[in-house]
Amino acid sequence: MKVHIKLFSMVALAAVLFTACNSTDNQETTTAAQTEQSAATTMPQPMAATGADMPALGDQVPNDYVCMVNNAYMGRLQFEVPFEGKTYYGCCDMCKERIPKDESVRYAIDPFSKKKVDKADAYIVLIGQNGEVVYFENEENYKKLIES
Repeated sequence: MKVHIKLFSMVALAAVLFTACNSTDNQETTTAAQTEQSAATTMPQPMAATGADMPALGDQVPNDYVCMVNNAYMGRLQFEVPFEGKTYYGCCDMCKERIPKDESVRYAIDPFSKKKVDKADAYIVLIGQNGEVVYFENEENYKKLIES
């Protein structure tokens, strides 16, 4: 029961922190046809939205399947974004541009230790049915959180 409450709390936290690729800050002026084509080719939806099989809630997911800007498991390989000797991942051109420029999308807070975690090195866990993820410093912190 404790695990479900903690996972629910992490889902709520992720929902607050979730950032969409197509936020109004980053939209370009395009025609309706360009927008539809661009959305289909450059902004994939999280895996849950595609109806594909999804790992179980609480499972570790591979870093290269996570859009680190949206904090979402996407169910397929993401674009590699090398920056300062590390590799981050994003789902679209906006993500590829934003990751090197915006430190806030390269880091998260470990929900157990409350320490800043570099997403490129994180232990990433699926917490939401829409693909939401949370980042831990290591597997040990994740296990400590679900055991406490």
